[in-house]
Amino acid sequence: MEAKAVAKRIRISPRKARLVIDLVRGKDIGEAVGILKNTPNKAAKVIEKVLLSAVANAENNHDMIADELYISEAYIDEGPTMKRFKPRAMGQASPINKRTSHVTIKVAEKKEG
Repeated sequence: MEAKAVAKRIRISPRKARLVIDLVRGKDIGEAVGILKNTPNKAAKVIEKVLLSAVANAENNHDMIADELYISEAYIDEGPTMKRFKPRAMGQASPINKRTSHVTIKVAEKKEG
């Protein structure tokens, strides 16, 4: 049995968010929350929020025990990109891509034995 949580259109580039999610993939919930609380990235706060939401979904919707959960899947997908332009010298313009991310975390119970 798995429970999941998804946050869509988060205003951080997927490349930066993947660096943080790689730190917690496959870890126990307590250990993962500890790592995220001590990681000084903007993505860490968002990923922690999604992780706690997945744990709450597991407890409330699937009657799982929070102490026996681990992160079974965690990935960052690319969301829509907001395209903007910055004026430059001599009447030119440079593109600016403001990237967004979709954060997905799935938690499952540890198998005994």
